[in-house]
Amino acid sequence: MSAAKSTSLALVCGDDDFAVKQRAKQLFQEWSAELGGMDHETIEATVSNGGDALTAIGKLREALNTLPFFGGGKVVWLCDCNFLGEDRTASSAAVTETLAELAEELKIFSWQNVRLLISAGKVDKRKVFYKTLDKLGTTEVFSAWSQDDKDWAERAESAARDALSKREKNISEPALAELIGRAGANARQLENEVEKLCVFTGERNKIEMADVTAICAHNKTAKAFALGDALGDRDLPRLLKRLDEELWETKFDKDKSEIGLLYGLISKVRAMLLLKEMLREGWVKDTKDYNSFKAQLERVPADKLAAERKFNPLSLNPYVLYKALPQVKKYTSAELVQAMDTLLRCNQRLVSSGLDETLVLQQALVQIVSPTTMAV
Repeated sequence: MSAAKSTSLALVCGDDDFAVKQRAKQLFQEWSAELGGMDHETIEATVSNGGDALTAIGKLREALNTLPFFGGGKVVWLCDCNFLGEDRTASSAAVTETLAELAEELKIFSWQNVRLLISAGKVDKRKVFYKTLDKLGTTEVFSAWSQDDKDWAERAESAARDALSKREKNISEPALAELIGRAGANARQLENEVEKLCVFTGERNKIEMADVTAICAHNKTAKAFALGDALGDRDLPRLLKRLDEELWETKFDKDKSEIGLLYGLISKVRAMLLLKEMLREGWVKDTKDYNSFKAQLERVPADKLAAERKFNPLSLNPYVLYKALPQVKKYTSAELVQAMDTLLRCNQRLVSSGLDETLVLQQALVQIVSPTTMAV
């Protein structure tokens, strides 16, 4: 994200719609307070076709060229604009041509006591209109968090701490880790869960693990992690309950399947096995601080690790490994190797036999979690 600058023209955009809306609202309020007056305008720019886009642009032109009725300054906000990207509406000849004309008008526009704020989703940076806005004013781009980003958990932790600090709250490290695990890489849900926690704890300043487990929900992605976490925690009742919930959702979600659940469990066991070896080698040590653990990973000798990604622990998301730290103590290395073998045989049975998928998965998980020899 680029740094904010004092200017009369700003574009706030990106695929993190929650962050875009929050920042645009903040900027609109700040500008309105600075300029004073009662003539600030908000133009809704979420459209469904080219005709509606041209109408929104027409309203913008009119707003920019209409003097404040009561004098003073004026802020115009083109809000939630969805025709600056690469979709069909944005690519239509009429919209493209009109935006190019508007770009030329903005170059010679007199900005005295007038400010223009545009908030949008993902924009096409190759187009003339974006290039003009970027050159004339301030551009702030907010990218959504992704589970594939190695720093998403760190960014989520920072956002959670900031949100809690503004509400004069603090949170324990275990509770913060649980909160991030439940919200996942979803800024909007994280903000919602923070708000729920603050209401739930009332006048109490410190948020603890019990508060998070009592009030915070798992998002769709985090639910999948919850199945792996139950396996890692060696908690059979919770594991079977999570499995039942996930299998039920496969009936209604075309993106979910029994094989998909199995592959997620295989990834979990593989991560635990790799982490177990890293602990044995002394490359990492147990810690309750995520940043400390991440710093340890950065010092692991890369030349000692496998070149193939699926066998290289550094190719995994650091937060996945961090969450597995207390879990690897519950299994011996031999048990984790045996768990991988059990899951691979489970895979063969799911693919090649006509057995009930639920029963096959349940048998495999019971066999993994309930051996007689426990880890020390």
